[in-house]
Amino acid sequence: MNGSDDQESADFLFFSREYSQAQEALEALRNQASTLVVMGNGEELNIFIDQFVSMARATAAEADARDLSHFEEWFSELIRKAEELRGSS
Repeated sequence: MNGSDDQESADFLFFSREYSQAQEALEALRNQASTLVVMGNGEELNIFIDQFVSMARATAAEADARDLSHFEEWFSELIRKAEELRGSS
């Protein structure tokens, strides 16, 4: 393996882990969304969604900058799903 291959492997591992964590965070948001709204904490839900979207956008941009378009697309899909929580809650 040369340096380029090592960097590609490291990038893939990094973004794979980030994506896995983002999926878990989105699932937690989904699980708590209706409870937060019922308890009158809809604004808190929006804050959590904003934080998630901000982190996911930054990671998607970094993936795009490293020419890992598939990760950029996957994070964009998670962002879309998080934004949908605003309308469904």
